[in-house]
Formats: sequence, C-alpha cells, structure tokens
Amino acid sequence: MSDNNHKLRWGILGAGAIADAFVRGVQMGKSGRVTAVASRSLEKAKQFAAPFGIATAYGDYDALLTDDEVDAVYIATPHPMHPRWAIRAAKAGKHILCEKPLALNAAQAMAMIEAARENGVFLMEAFMYRCNPQTAKLLQLLRDRAIGDVKFIQASFGFAAGFNPDSRLFSNKLAGGGIMDVGCYPVSMARLIAGVVDGKPFRDPVAVSAVGELAETGVDAYTAAVLKFDNGILAQVATGIQASLDNRVVINGSEGRIVLPDPWAHQRTDAHDGVIEVYKNSEVEKIEIPINRTSFSYEADVVAEAIAAGQQEPGSPAMTWDDTLGNLATLDRWRQAIGVQFVDETPEAQGINTIAGEPLQRRADHNMRYGRIDGIDKDISLMLMGCDNQETYAHCAVLFDDWFERGGNAFDTAHLYYGGKQERFLGQWIEARGVRDQVVILSKGGHPPCCTPDAVSKQVIESQQRMRTDHVELYILHRDNTDVPVGEFVDMLNEHVKAGRIQVFGGSNWSLKRIAEANEYAKANNMQGFGVVNNNMSLAEMVKPVWGGCVHLSDTESRRWLTEHNMPHLAWSSQARGYFLPPHLRMRLGQDNFESWDSPENEARRARAEQLAEELGVSPINIAAAYVLCQPFPSFALIGPRSVHETATCMPALDIELTQAQIDWLWSGKPC
Repeated sequence: MSDNNHKLRWGILGAGAIADAFVRGVQMGKSGRVTAVASRSLEKAKQFAAPFGIATAYGDYDALLTDDEVDAVYIATPHPMHPRWAIRAAKAGKHILCEKPLALNAAQAMAMIEAARENGVFLMEAFMYRCNPQTAKLLQLLRDRAIGDVKFIQASFGFAAGFNPDSRLFSNKLAGGGIMDVGCYPVSMARLIAGVVDGKPFRDPVAVSAVGELAETGVDAYTAAVLKFDNGILAQVATGIQASLDNRVVINGSEGRIVLPDPWAHQRTDAHDGVIEVYKNSEVEKIEIPINRTSFSYEADVVAEAIAAGQQEPGSPAMTWDDTLGNLATLDRWRQAIGVQFVDETPEAQGINTIAGEPLQRRADHNMRYGRIDGIDKDISLMLMGCDNQETYAHCAVLFDDWFERGGNAFDTAHLYYGGKQERFLGQWIEARGVRDQVVILSKGGHPPCCTPDAVSKQVIESQQRMRTDHVELYILHRDNTDVPVGEFVDMLNEHVKAGRIQVFGGSNWSLKRIAEANEYAKANNMQGFGVVNNNMSLAEMVKPVWGGCVHLSDTESRRWLTEHNMPHLAWSSQARGYFLPPHLRMRLGQDNFESWDSPENEARRARAEQLAEELGVSPINIAAAYVLCQPFPSFALIGPRSVHETATCMPALDIELTQAQIDWLWSGKPC
C-alpha cells in the first residue's frame, strides 16, 4: 500500500490531543493518509489541519461523512458522542476506528457494532497498545509458559489531575472519571492475558468486586477492582484521575513473574523501544523490543490491512467486537459496584432521540409483519419483544429503540419480572420516546403465589403505575389457579375492562379446557371472555417444563383447537429457547434448558428445520420462528433477545412463507 493512490484515506472527527497523536501515527506509517478533519468549529479544524498539510477542514462532522475522499474515520470526540458518530459513519459507508471506550456501556456498543455489520463497514475500538510489538512479544512469552501457570495479575493506569468540575475528566455529562478514561486499559489487559494463557483471544471475568472514591461530580476519582476468571486467575486493576499510580503490569505465575514497566506504550510523538522483564529463579531477563513508530502508527496499519483484506473487524490481539463487548460489560460492572452512572444513561437525558441523536422512527426497509386481535384497534407486530432480561435502562433503551426501528411495536412484560424493574424501564422508555399511542403493551400478573382474583386486581393497577400508563392493550394471567372458580377471574378482569384499564385479556399456561370454561361463563353472563392464549408453542415440543406450571400447545390436537376457534395465540419461547441454534451456541444456554426440549422427536424436527433452512438460505432458528408465525390461526411469537444482534437474527423469519404442507412435514416428517 505504498502507492499514494492505494492508501487508506482517513477523515478525523475531533481535533484534540488524541487526534493529533493519531494523525502523527498515520504519517509515520505507509498504509494511509489523512485527507480531512472535522471539528465543531471550522476555525479549530483549520488550525488542526494546517501543520499536518491536511487538505480539507470541516466545521461540521456530518459534512465530513459525505466526503468521497474519505474511506475511514477516526472518531476522537468526547466519549458520549462516540455512538452517534460511529452509527452515522456506518450508515454513510465509512470504515471506523473509534477511540476507547467505544461507548458508555456495552449496550450502546451493541448498537454500534450492529450498524457496522449491517452496513458492511469495518469497526474497531482504538486500544493502540494492543497493536504494539511489545504486546505481541508478551503474548508469545505467555503462550510459551515463561513463568509457568499465570495466577495473579496486577495492572494500573492512573494520574493525579487538579479538580475542575467543568473539565472532560470530571464531568459526568462527558462520562469522565478514571474507569472510562484509562481504567479500561488494565481491564482489557487482564482479560487478554487470562484468555491467551488458555489459547483464547480473551476471557471475561465471572466475578467483579470493587471499591472506590467518587468526585463530587459523581465520577470515580480513584478506584480498584478485583476480577476473578473461571480458570482461577485473579486480577487486581486500579485507576484514577486523582491518584498517581505506577502504571505498570505485573503478571505473577507459578514459576516467576513478568513485569511491563510501560505496558500502555502511549507515547504520542516519539517511538520508544519496548521492555519486558522476566523474573525467574532469582534472576531477571530484560527483553528489549525494537520499536520505530508509535502505537498509533501500528494501530492505523492494523486497520488498513484488515480493510484491505475485506474484514469488518480486526484479528486479536487488536480489539475484536466480542472483546470490546466483554470489556465494556466488565467496566459496567465496575461502575455499578462503586455507584457511578452517567447522565446520558438515564431516560431524562436521552429524551426522544436514540443514541445516534436521531428521532425514533421505523426504518424504511423494515420487514415486520402485523396482525390484529379483536378488541384492539391497532396493528400488532407478529413478533413481541420480551421485556424480562434487561438489567439497566441503558440496555433497555438500545434494545427497544432497535426493535421499534425494525417495525416492532409490541412489548411483553410482567409484574413479576425483576421485582417490577422491567415494567419501570419499559414505562420510562415509552414516556421518554413519546410513543405510547404507537405501541402495544402485553402485561402479565397472577404468578404464584399471587394467583387469586384479589391479588391480580391489585397487580393490574400497580403494573400500570410502574409503566406510567392508564391502560394496557393485553392483560394475561401468568398462571392458572384451579382452586379458584374460573368465573371469579372473569368477573375481576371484566371490572378492569369496564374501567378502561384492559382492552383484551387472556391466559398464559392455562389449559384449553379451562379457557373454554371461562368463555362459556362469560357468554352466559354477557361478559367479555378470554380473547387470547399465551402458552408455549414451538417446533420443538416442550418435554420438561422450563418452569413449574408451564403449559405448551405445540401438539397437533391443541393447534387444531386454536384453528377451529380462530383463537389468537402468543407463543412464548417460540424458538424453543435456542434449541435450533448450532451446537456450540445451543449448549451455552445450559443443560437444564437443553433437557426441556431434547427428545428423539425434536431432534428429527431440528434436522428437518436444518434441511429446509439450507434450501431457503436462512438459519434453522428462522425456520422455527416461521413455523409459529405461519400457523392457520392468528399466531404471534414472543422473542427474548439479549442483544441487538440476536434481534437482527430473528428478522429473516418474517420473510418466510411456509405452506400448510411444509408445516405438517416439519412437525411430523410426513412427505409434503
């Protein structure tokens, strides 16, 4: 790539000190050249460009993204702006190197990575030390077991800065504090080492504990954490912006220790040779690593080489997408342990816009399909987003925004989930985005031991208070209580219908016999009956209850009943909780979950789904979802993605139209 016409053309977003270091690094190498720079001030952009001979300066970031002379962007803005400009850059078709931390949290990073994936561009988080020859030498020593078995890692990165509440370092609004600014380095190093010793690119900790002192602005002034890995390695990491730390890495093994006096190799202008000290048998070996460029220069070359090879993410030890997500998830846990939350992670600060800084709206290219349920005057997306696993509002907001943009407008939650946290998050998101009239809420109550009419009645009101709404479109009894006459449930639910709190109600994990009995009672008493059923249904028949009291309607006779009565069915675990995933992903979900679905009959169904998936060019999990959606009765599928990418992988199912003959063949194996 020495020919100037074939060099990667860089555009720089942000004109601060770190951008200066990166441009110097590009100019030290041979793989790229900087063609444009943008700042929020045209004057500042011009001042930055002049000494480097950069041809074009912009006073607007969006303008740079439209520049045809830019192939890739280096994002050097303050932390909270990273998601906005990475997502916009991806949509503009620009490759992306984004300064660490990639985002404020792992949830935001998911959205950024998915934007890169869907738009076919490269994305990497800029931990420049990962690209330095010193790091490569360290990993070689660890693979060669230079100090035996690694047991304990000590890593720190911190400095003492004078307190200034308006500075980037101390501003909560700008995601200041040590953890995000430099604490991310020790965490990334510890995870790298813990993985490499076992032949893996990285390893995530199974436990994170921490203590710290906060500045009066709510960011961490100095803090230490202990990470425990499942291979027995412990790591002590420390950081601070008001504490001068030794800023080195010590790796303690069964036969010695390795010391990196300058692990982060963060010189911005001049190159320095690397040094690794190996202490063993009362002797020390100092290994010098010749280095003729800065880490920023090596980093720019890693990006250029990956892009030239057609890759969307780098190879390890540079930060792969999974590595970045694991690192941010660890930082999330560290911050949570010491009580640091950023303003931009709250619903009040986010307001109506997504993390890309854009109004929430459906994508023009969405493929969502919709159905209707009698009694609800809204189209309802055939897939419903399960709101039962998001631990923070930030996680919810990213998943829900993405879901809405993909055309999803229906959300499933329950009084039970996370002690009400899920309902509160959903309500906060709906209110912040201003979309109550555009969404459908499925709320559930009555989970044992609170499965009585009086208990459920109280939960109806409490759930709506949590969700900041005066009604829900769908209300579902989470379980049945056969000790209670069915008419008592019907009477209670009709009271809430009359009060306007519920539009349509139904039962989850109710037998069809009890539902028929409830509707006979309702008809005899001129009341509204059960309008939906919400049991398990999937291409794999549940052979062992996932939870106590679960009821499935996957069998042929139950599906025939639903067809005859044209009863809408909302299938939970519609994809059999991952049973149709490839083996290495399937087993990650746990042996107990696997046993709920595994049987010779289901194995045969999975084999048929795999066969049809290959013929149609989709995944078996898409066939499983399409099987539910294409039933001859009104059929909806509940999905419970943990990540934006999981949501994206569900979407192809909506484009699959299965015939009744194919549905029957998938279930029974009879020729279609």
